[in-house]
Amino acid sequence: MDAMTTSSPATIRLEGISKSFPGVKALDTVALSLYPGQVTALVGENGAGKSTLVKVLTGIYQPDEGAIFLGNQQTVVPSAHAALKAGITAIHQETVLFDELSVAENIFIGHAPRGRFGLIDWNRMYENGRALLKRAGADIDPRMRLRDLSIASRHLVAIARALSVDARVVIMDEPTAALSHKEIAELYELVERLKADGKAILFISHKFDEIFRIADRYTVFRDGQMVGEGLITDTNRNDLVKMMVGRDIGQVFPKKQVTPGPPVLTVAGYCHPTEFDQIGFELRRGEILGFYGLIGAGRSEFMQALFGITKPSKGAIRIDGAVAVIRSPSEAVDKGIVYVPEERGRQGAITAMPIFQNITLPSISKTSRAGFLRLAEEFKLAREYTSRLDLRAASLDQDVGTLSGGNQQKVVIAKWLATKPKVIILDEPTKGIDIGSKAAVHEFMGELAAAGLSVIMVSSEIPEILGMADRVIVMREGRIVGEYPRAGLTAETLVRAAAGIGEAA
Repeated sequence: MDAMTTSSPATIRLEGISKSFPGVKALDTVALSLYPGQVTALVGENGAGKSTLVKVLTGIYQPDEGAIFLGNQQTVVPSAHAALKAGITAIHQETVLFDELSVAENIFIGHAPRGRFGLIDWNRMYENGRALLKRAGADIDPRMRLRDLSIASRHLVAIARALSVDARVVIMDEPTAALSHKEIAELYELVERLKADGKAILFISHKFDEIFRIADRYTVFRDGQMVGEGLITDTNRNDLVKMMVGRDIGQVFPKKQVTPGPPVLTVAGYCHPTEFDQIGFELRRGEILGFYGLIGAGRSEFMQALFGITKPSKGAIRIDGAVAVIRSPSEAVDKGIVYVPEERGRQGAITAMPIFQNITLPSISKTSRAGFLRLAEEFKLAREYTSRLDLRAASLDQDVGTLSGGNQQKVVIAKWLATKPKVIILDEPTKGIDIGSKAAVHEFMGELAAAGLSVIMVSSEIPEILGMADRVIVMREGRIVGEYPRAGLTAETLVRAAAGIGEAA
């Protein structure tokens, strides 16, 4: 089927869909059409209404206004179960899976194959599970417990679960967030097979290279409204960015030119028995030092050791020229080093606590008197840093778990900035957040460096590394294999060094 052919009727069509919550109109008369054998990319900032639309499609939310058509038949999707029966399935960035169940049980939960007397046919379930995993590009034993799998493997199990239903509509919400380069390539192959099978695919991603790689059509949301749609071949990245956020793509990496000062952090001979070996470098005042590498390079593991989460087997660090011993995160914070982790939901924030308490948690001494917390001081401190980061929330009393991914990331960054550190380590600072929030984080990162803070930025996104770092260190298999100044650095140089192709300079 020609992906550009639109003579076939839409598999599913939404018209005039509106959805409001107290104080917020999440969707305002939006429209969306998904066609058989085509991928439609849904793009927009966090808070644009993408997640709300997916929940309407999958029966979790009921629209206040508007209509849903399956084929030419108007329909209602009253529940998630009804959506599944109608052939609408979703693969989410953080799909709920069950650690204590087997892989096969997770795939077929709620619709396990049954034999005589209605009992589960375990052999058939394992056999079918193995076939679905193979189709998803996963070499996983369906009898394994889910708890024993990596994050990437769990994601592939979620994909297999979506494939276990003979779906007409497949929704992919940030499907590559936890996958390696090889697994991403396999996912692209899966998407092509689904297209060949005539599935209508809704693809949600913040990564423009993915959108232009696999999407046939695009729909853009901004502030709960549909502001543009069309064929991917008729648009470009800059046009999409302008529709999404009203700014040019050149403003996404607002790098400020600074002259780095004297060394603030010096690392020499840092080693770990299994994760990294002989790591050494200098970080200067006002500098953004990028760390690049493929999955498994040891970047995050080294940063966690630098922050005192894990213990190195040997090595030494100096802060402002003085030898420093860091045995715990609290000692790291006392010495002026803070760490914003990649897994912000599990490691960076307490999602059941409100925004202001998350931000002031490491700074209680600043917001208390004689052992008593002063609420006004907590709100003042939280308000200062959330406003600087352009945090979008109804109030500072709002629980962090109710925020979008981008705004959760801002809370974690604000929390550590409130301690007034000398060095801030940002591990994948814009992972899974929209381009508008990325621009805000990048702008603030540049302001921090200009104000004299030293920044270590771990990133797997080459445009981010090239756009923001003053100097780049490349790691591979736990070792530093290259160090490059910003001037003249290319994506090809970084990839060759990270992959071990040729000589790293």
